[in-house]
Amino acid sequence: MKPYRPGERIVRNWHSMPLKPLELDGLPYEGLSYLQLDDRRSEGTGLHILKMAPGAASLPHEHTSDEIIYVLEGELIDFDGTRYRPGDMVLLRAGTIHSSTSPSGCTLLLYVDTLEKPAE
Repeated sequence: MKPYRPGERIVRNWHSMPLKPLELDGLPYEGLSYLQLDDRRSEGTGLHILKMAPGAASLPHEHTSDEIIYVLEGELIDFDGTRYRPGDMVLLRAGTIHSSTSPSGCTLLLYVDTLEKPAE
């Protein structure tokens, strides 16, 4: 084996690194912050830690690619009332439209290939 070259290994720790406030179309998304694993990818794509503060909610949006959610802490409630708890893995297919909320706050591991667009 040969040693890793610069940039071949990326390590981020969501317990010790600052999270960035989430913005959509240049506007802050109240109560949502994230840590993106690979900064070479467009913001909002790839693997992330997403934290939702207590009472935070996402706006309705459409997924342009599959989205994978793994709940690490707290509880996430989807627009239809479905509750996701720690250990739940969720796959939302491309083309789905949804919004979610977290009354008590939550931390998610989130993977998405492409940026989402606001629902019409």
